[in-house]
Amino acid sequence: MEKIAVENKVTSGSPFSRGAQHEAKRAAILSRAAKLFNTKGARSTTLADVADKLGLTKTSLYYYVKTKEDLIYQCYQSAMARLHLSLDEVERETENPLERVIRSMERHIELSLDSLSGRGDYYAAPLELAVLPKEQRAELKDDYLRMFKRFRGYLREGISQGVIRDCNTTTTARALLTALDWSFYWLYEMPESETQSAASTVRTLFTGGLVPQHTDFKWQASESLSTLNISEGFNREAQNRIKQEAFLRAGTRHFNRKGFHGTSLDDIAESLDVSKGAFYYHFANKEALLAQCYEFTLDQFDRITAQIEQSDISPLEKLGKVCTAIFELQNSDQGPLIRYNSITALPPKLRRAVLQRTEDTHDKLGQLMALGVSEGSIGAQNVLVARHLLVSAINAAVDIDQWRKVDSATSAAHDFFDVFFFGLQPR
Repeated sequence: MEKIAVENKVTSGSPFSRGAQHEAKRAAILSRAAKLFNTKGARSTTLADVADKLGLTKTSLYYYVKTKEDLIYQCYQSAMARLHLSLDEVERETENPLERVIRSMERHIELSLDSLSGRGDYYAAPLELAVLPKEQRAELKDDYLRMFKRFRGYLREGISQGVIRDCNTTTTARALLTALDWSFYWLYEMPESETQSAASTVRTLFTGGLVPQHTDFKWQASESLSTLNISEGFNREAQNRIKQEAFLRAGTRHFNRKGFHGTSLDDIAESLDVSKGAFYYHFANKEALLAQCYEFTLDQFDRITAQIEQSDISPLEKLGKVCTAIFELQNSDQGPLIRYNSITALPPKLRRAVLQRTEDTHDKLGQLMALGVSEGSIGAQNVLVARHLLVSAINAAVDIDQWRKVDSATSAAHDFFDVFFFGLQPR
């Protein structure tokens, strides 16, 4: 018995253990695959790409994964496990609910920075769930919901203890978690001098908010923004534009829910009760539709921002109105705006062009923030990081009715962005 115990002790945690070696190799494969998925997209990455980056043969890769879909699933499963592990860590570190919220968000940023610097593994952003079998999608969604409820629980505990101010906890948890959705991307693109303050910006922004203490900022009622003039409906060119926009909205809804590869032209045509021939009158193919969905989204964003910028109000108030208006559009029959989960389906050259225009469009919010900081209507922040966090949440604001009851899109918008403007700490 003693001999067996010694042998088990050697093999279970030893670097000579076959199980440990297998798990280490599997972790390396998932990390390398995650990096490729985050940059090229899961569908665009082949098993040969992953094997080549690791110096393996494709055949040897099959010892660890059965198919590319299996690799995608394992990568997403690993990312979810890491999220739960982060919550485990902060729960051991502190019993303060506010600290648990902030530290779990900081941990997310730190993990991304560790991977970029080579200090840690990469984790795949679950952008292409639609490619997985129904059972695996359901499992991952259930795992996310379990994590979401744990995180939301910190907010509820904090409110009951008086360390977090009153808020709609479901909406606030959704805003906070989606603010981090694209950190793997913008941290990679951002100068290192800026990334070093990313975690501290998360703490500053979500503890105290954009609105300085003792500043009298109140959410404003929605204002209607200009749309297409109805009289233009008798103009043939305007009619074609209306029909094209109907395809863009329908395409955007399908791409957001099913992903690029999960969406068929038949689905889009059927949702509009038209033939596929009607689609081809306006678009060359599905890729052309996706590209124009991005252009249409950015046109809407620019239109709203330009109109509100003309108002004679403070930069802080303008920022609040832009957030509200875009949220309302996202959740109206004039929306939604495209979620960037499908961006990797675009050809590289076109993707770069869309991302550059996206940066230019979103930078207008950064300029409003910077002007507000200089004038004192917005508290001191790392504007670049704060803007990325805000825009990421805006991108995910669609379909809020799947998370909460919505009697008023305006009130839901104010609940959603309240944590950005006022933070979590009682005032």
